[in-house]
Amino acid sequence: VQLQASGGGLVQAGGSLRLSCAASGRTFSNYAAGWFRLAPGKEREFVASISWIGGSTFYADSAKGRFTISRDNAKNTVYLQMNNLKPEDTAVYYCAAARRSGVVTLQSLYHYWGQGTLVTVSS
Repeated sequence: VQLQASGGGLVQAGGSLRLSCAASGRTFSNYAAGWFRLAPGKEREFVASISWIGGSTFYADSAKGRFTISRDNAKNTVYLQMNNLKPEDTAVYYCAAARRSGVVTLQSLYHYWGQGTLVTVSS
């Protein structure tokens, strides 16, 4: 599976962005998907995950109530809608796919990674 993340950019605090992750190469509906982020000076961390059919989702505490992960398997795309963005959300966001059916929070369980898209939130 090849993953291509897009949708990052510069936004003011309180604003919104929608990230997209387009998959190609294999049947994307056979994979759970997730978003992670890498902020300056920090380790890459889990943000959100969605099961292969899309019926289950899981969020990091930092994302709950503000971010929504979704997928459109007909378009082989996973989305991360981010609302009420904060400066601490500034990071490179990566999408990933795992050969599992349920949500996946551990980075080590993901088999495929996209190249990342930069989100910068100004105060």
